[in-house]
Amino acid sequence: MPWIRVDGSSLEFLELGSGPPVVLLHSSGASGAQWRALIERLAANYHVIAPDLCGYGSTSGWSGRRAFGLAHEAALLDALLARLDAPVHLVGHSYGGAVALHMARTRPGRLASLALFEPVAFHLLRGGDAHDEAAFLEIGEVAATVVRSLACGDHAAGTAHFVDYWSGPGAWNALPALRQDAMAARLPKIALDFHASFHEPASPLDFAHIDVPVLLMRGDRSPRPAQRVCGRLARCWPELPIRIVRGAGHMAPLTHRDEVNEQIVAHLEACRLERAA
Repeated sequence: MPWIRVDGSSLEFLELGSGPPVVLLHSSGASGAQWRALIERLAANYHVIAPDLCGYGSTSGWSGRRAFGLAHEAALLDALLARLDAPVHLVGHSYGGAVALHMARTRPGRLASLALFEPVAFHLLRGGDAHDEAAFLEIGEVAATVVRSLACGDHAAGTAHFVDYWSGPGAWNALPALRQDAMAARLPKIALDFHASFHEPASPLDFAHIDVPVLLMRGDRSPRPAQRVCGRLARCWPELPIRIVRGAGHMAPLTHRDEVNEQIVAHLEACRLERAA
């Protein structure tokens, strides 16, 4: 895999194709390999890059020298964007969607478009209605379970709770033992992802003026916090419909891969046609 050295850290990524650049950001506990099928689908017309976010895949972990936030993920990705000579189409799922939103807010000139599947920007639930508050408390309990599991050293229990919350009861037990071990080893970074998504210093109003084409997707069976975040974003963009994947949950980019990928491809093609017009 190609890699870039950034302030002593190594950022690694999958890369294929040529054309307008598309950067794909993966969910917590995963890596850029999550997007292999979409990379292959897009490579005929786009320069597709799927980085491993901080602490995932082959990318270096967090240094621990200060509190971690989405800004640190974005700083690592800046070196990747610097290699590209055009604004990027940014695609993000879950935690990758939260990173994508941060970049859209702080680096608007670098984006050509934004495609999000259930970004876990939990900070947006603060200041909402009673349903948003309940959703914030719910996901806070999941994060607290992860932190408690880290504190006592039972990484497997914390990761099992995390996986079953997002993928449904029994999802953890259905994984092969080697896969369980690999995911449990990532629990410290999953805890940092939660911290970053809770403490991002931004409100829904900070996203209201994003002026690039946006695709916002969610499943209709996803946990309440993910659905409420999408609702908060939708109120920022009142003319933008949420694309709902029927029968799907939070992990739809994997479980309903073809349908989600089709939506992303259609979004990118619409952007390309608009730009050519």
